[in-house]
Amino acid sequence: MAHETRIPRREELDRAECWSTEDLFPSDEAWSRAFEACQSLPGELAAFRGKLGESAQSLYEYLEFNERLDERMEPLYIYAMLRHDENTADPQYQAMQGRCFSFGVEMGRAGAYAGPELTAIPEETLEGFYAQLPALEKYRRYLTKARLEREHILSPAEEDLLAGTGELSRGPSSVYTSYTNADMKFPSVVDSEGREHPVSNGAFLSLLESPDRTLRENAFKSVYGVYGASRNALAAMLDAQVRTDIFYARARKYPSALASALFPSEVPEEVYHNLLTAVHQNLDKLHRYMALRKKVLGLEELHTYDLYTSMLPEADQPVSFQQAREEVLEATRVLGEEYHRVLASSFDQRWMDIRENEGKRSGAYSCGCRVHPFVLLNHKDTLGSEFTLAHEMGHAMHSYLSNKNQPTVYSGYVLFVAEVASTCNEALLMQYLLGRTEDKKRRAVLINYFLEQFRTTLYRQAMFAEFELKIHELAESGEALTAQRLCEIYLDINKTYYGPDVAADPEIALEWSRIPHFYRRFYVYQYATGFSAAMALSKRILEGGEEAVRDYLKFLSGGCSADPVSLLKTAGVDMSTPKPVNDALEFFGTLIGELEELLQ
Repeated sequence: MAHETRIPRREELDRAECWSTEDLFPSDEAWSRAFEACQSLPGELAAFRGKLGESAQSLYEYLEFNERLDERMEPLYIYAMLRHDENTADPQYQAMQGRCFSFGVEMGRAGAYAGPELTAIPEETLEGFYAQLPALEKYRRYLTKARLEREHILSPAEEDLLAGTGELSRGPSSVYTSYTNADMKFPSVVDSEGREHPVSNGAFLSLLESPDRTLRENAFKSVYGVYGASRNALAAMLDAQVRTDIFYARARKYPSALASALFPSEVPEEVYHNLLTAVHQNLDKLHRYMALRKKVLGLEELHTYDLYTSMLPEADQPVSFQQAREEVLEATRVLGEEYHRVLASSFDQRWMDIRENEGKRSGAYSCGCRVHPFVLLNHKDTLGSEFTLAHEMGHAMHSYLSNKNQPTVYSGYVLFVAEVASTCNEALLMQYLLGRTEDKKRRAVLINYFLEQFRTTLYRQAMFAEFELKIHELAESGEALTAQRLCEIYLDINKTYYGPDVAADPEIALEWSRIPHFYRRFYVYQYATGFSAAMALSKRILEGGEEAVRDYLKFLSGGCSADPVSLLKTAGVDMSTPKPVNDALEFFGTLIGELEELLQ
């Protein structure tokens, strides 16, 4: 008789495992009242038009207003997002989130004058303002950064027009998210014993991790069959996103979409290119790992659906959420008493939404908030889910410490450093688990998992980054991004990265259509750079004692109070050079050698 594990409805979940949205607003009605009370804000913001360069006091009042504005709007946007992500098919929360986006566009238009006015203040006048009003020094870095972008600031009329396109710009991402999370339905599949398994975006990875090859292959074909049937629509969505990126880059006079994406974060373009160059120079190690995987699994052909299963499934063990929680807490105890205390209390305060339910957004994320961070999980009682918990709580603690130690204007960290704290937690967890076992099979399982982290976070994200750069460059040169062309480009890059020991399954050419991060321009490379930095930092923390921990916590508390490369230098790693990437991949090669010895 077929067996199926049903995905529960939202109302069936244990409340203790659901995030505490009531910490933002006690009810949807309270949110609505607070939202309505904000309708005067666009007018209040617009009232500063023409006044920013008048005096130190008027500039200071604008900056203070802007900071309070962020604090007031943040819980409104986050509440709407969290409730929407609990059930992406719920029209009430779709509408709530839509109202937030529309209001954001209205606010953007109301404040579109700020860029031109800030850049128009003469340097000597601004220095005089600092001397007249010492309190304005708080905003020196903010103003300096804003004025660095003066060549990309347009006239007030053009800025107003551009701000009005904000709602249109989210179209491709919004359509893609709704379509893939709410509308796509996948056929259930059977395993080698005829048992039936439901398939969803959220469950896909756990199905690929199964030791049952029949189940893996069937799940792979179920998912890509559905994506393949919509390939032309999905290609149109991605093409629209890329064209949107290019439009904004050209409108603001950047030489490319890549330059437009990196400049505001103060990340040199060389960092992006250094990453891809270093990874290509170390592809031999990934090919060696694929050959080892093929040999250990005893396969004549290694397929893409064989890449996520443990090479030693008989030694792999289920990991309950409670076990994951305790081990993550112990692994990060090295980061000090405050870090440990706050992280421990986050579970009781329900910072996280733990289990999958019908319609819930797939994957995982952490959302920083001044109330406290909120973390979305889809825990599956696997080793992978344990590391996801460590990863997302790394993000959460980064947000918590930056919010605690920085004023609102500097509390948000840029994407370039976002993946460092999360991946450092994973590295600390891995070293903790390895340090607690002498069992050869258990060590092999853990090292296999660690190698997979290198493959999926460094190599795979670099592969995504290469694909993303390629399609933007092609679109910038006038080429159409059709489904066929996207598949050709993706399959070619995939073959280069994985080498001769992985079969080129035709379905994998469609993987680009499953990657939501392509709707966040040039985001994915930061997983690879963040992973490389985290390897260096975790090594320093474990070997360097209190000083290394102190430097690292200073980095976590830094928000955006300095440029990201400088912030990382204070923690002990220099991402302006390819050294961290090369060092990480050298360590990857060492781990492969250790695994080869363990499996002899």
